[in-house]
Amino acid sequence: MAADARDRLIGAMSAAPVPVPLADAAGTRDTPRPLVAHGCWYPSADPTGEWVAFICDRTGVPQLWTGLADGSEIHLLDADPDPVTEVSWSPDGRWIAYTVAPGGGEHTRVLCVRPDGTGRRIVAGADAGSSAYLGCWTRDGSAVAVTVAEPPPPTGLTVRTVLPEPSAPDHGTAFGDLPTGWAERDGPATLLGGAGHGQVGPDGSGPDHGTGAPAGHGTGVAGRATDGPVHGTAGPDGEGPGLDGGGSGLGGGAPDRLTAYLVDPSGLGTPVLVAAESGAATLRVCDVSQDGRLALVRRGPRGRREAVVVRTADLATGSVLRVGDGDPWIGRFSQDGRTLWLRSDHERQFAALLAATLDEDGGRVGLSVVAEREGSDLELLAFAEDGRTAALAWNVRGASELETLSLSTAARPRRVPLPHEVVTRITRAGPAGGTVLALSGSQRRPGVWWAPPGGLSARTPWSSRDEDAVPPGRPPVRPVPLRPTARDGVRLGGWYYRAAGRDAGRPGPCVIHLHGGPEEQERPVFDPLYHELLGRGLDVFAPDVRGSSGWGRSFVDADLGTGRFAAIDDVADCAAHVVLDGLADPTRLAVMGRSYGGYLTMASLVWHPELFRTGVAVCGMSDLSTFFAGTEPWIAESAAHKYGHPVRDRELLRSLSPMSRVDALRVPLLAVHGEHDTNVPPGESEQMVRAARERGLPAEMLTLRDEGHEFRRADNRRLFRRTAADWMQRHLGL
Repeated sequence: MAADARDRLIGAMSAAPVPVPLADAAGTRDTPRPLVAHGCWYPSADPTGEWVAFICDRTGVPQLWTGLADGSEIHLLDADPDPVTEVSWSPDGRWIAYTVAPGGGEHTRVLCVRPDGTGRRIVAGADAGSSAYLGCWTRDGSAVAVTVAEPPPPTGLTVRTVLPEPSAPDHGTAFGDLPTGWAERDGPATLLGGAGHGQVGPDGSGPDHGTGAPAGHGTGVAGRATDGPVHGTAGPDGEGPGLDGGGSGLGGGAPDRLTAYLVDPSGLGTPVLVAAESGAATLRVCDVSQDGRLALVRRGPRGRREAVVVRTADLATGSVLRVGDGDPWIGRFSQDGRTLWLRSDHERQFAALLAATLDEDGGRVGLSVVAEREGSDLELLAFAEDGRTAALAWNVRGASELETLSLSTAARPRRVPLPHEVVTRITRAGPAGGTVLALSGSQRRPGVWWAPPGGLSARTPWSSRDEDAVPPGRPPVRPVPLRPTARDGVRLGGWYYRAAGRDAGRPGPCVIHLHGGPEEQERPVFDPLYHELLGRGLDVFAPDVRGSSGWGRSFVDADLGTGRFAAIDDVADCAAHVVLDGLADPTRLAVMGRSYGGYLTMASLVWHPELFRTGVAVCGMSDLSTFFAGTEPWIAESAAHKYGHPVRDRELLRSLSPMSRVDALRVPLLAVHGEHDTNVPPGESEQMVRAARERGLPAEMLTLRDEGHEFRRADNRRLFRRTAADWMQRHLGL
């Protein structure tokens, strides 16, 4: 496609990203004294493998740090208080790119800085109302890929798409014009008056009175409110955003649009358009071939994501293959660009390493399986710079197994011993083939480990020690796996944490904790919330109900449509399992969860009102119709695949909404929300708490300042944990 056509598209959709200079970062000049209890995660090594850039919350906020891979020297590179979510060191070593969340909210921007702290600048996302997400670097380090989510143009502005977009299947969830009042309730509950955070109606008017709900972001953030990383990211790779093949905005106006560019951080080169899609929020450039001809792009809604090979010269699509949810870094081109190594569940239950043979135009001419495991997903994938070896992390019933594999020989994979249960990130370090790992486990805070070529992994000195995981005198608890059976015979999963000091065989009070997603999976990783509850004498059972990942594609899809009623029943069946096994006291059960788990908490309380004595719902949806009305258009496009279309499936969504059954609520409820949550609007918690109070039930809401859908600040995380544990103690009679 001619360059002038590309320029017309860029002009029509507002300007391409232009680097905005900022004051120099702290660099090596300002390194505050570290806290004892902290987490380190998301490492990215420099080309030599000697230095690592990473995220650390030792100051109380996740910030950008650098440190020696095998030494104790570390530096706080950017002292700004905006939380950092992703990091990537350029292949030429000149820049470190990172994503930040200004004010702790959901709209993010991409920055670049020199390793010494100079040259700091916003690369994308500086414009008001926009968000930007980090992609890959080109192989020579001359440009970094960014995805920009632009707000819809003003009413009356016609946007003319010049370039054909990469093909995407029409899944039938484009919203089109939504009728007036489509989000109004018609169940037994009504939306009540009072100050809120905006309006719930699609036109800002809401139903009769309207509760507050700002525009939001998708329902499923992968992970929990932990002191460290989550398994997945917000924005384009959280389990909310997604593409459904175009479509108009929720109000019948123009859709939001994603555009992906290759940007020179120095600002000397012109941004190069790589991909553009409407109604999407999972667009990410994962790799660019050595010669720059081809780009690997991940796109599509949750549960229907695709790997697309794009020709950079004309943006035409070469090949398309299905890939699973989870880690966005799905693959890499070989040095000659004729093979694409891909983590994919194409035509299979579990993701494996596939090799796609490509022609000159990026079209697929062959496909083979390079590595697979029965009953286990390939979860993480990293490659040596020469492309000859790969590191593979397999998800084996929630824990990780790591191995290295030669891509040029028939040698068997080599198993790499792990000191803790879960690998959260792999990055190759240096020309000699070293590896830097981000690890987490049930008995340690997230940390970074350095594995030299052929040697054993060693904890970096700047990561927390295992003995600092919990306060002195309180040993960390290692969970045991459980496999409950649902009432319809479906096998479930999960991990049980038993509070210390209780006699064997004596059942105790138990909190059923439900993860988000719903496609996330419960993992045996360190969670300060769990240890806070355990320290109060409460057991924790964290199950994988249907819809969770890690147990095969069919299990992930088992909650679609009316299957969500069975997922709600799964919560009750998990509670019954731990009671019948003699682990939990049936008279002192509570339920708790965040994001989709917050929805499931509220749903469990009104579908099974006699089972639990209390509940804590964190950032959950109380009404799926008002959620669709309040969230951002591209989130709604993707969420429709999971929950149902807000018009065509209106009755299903009403039936699935806890607010429709709020008259059945019998127990006290605590709701927790970040004030800047544009993922699930705070009004979702407000309306449930208000309805509970009007029915004479104890109900409170904790709003965390300067937080979005993720709780990233140490003081807020501590307040959240203690408030939730205090609530549980009070209402479980401890």
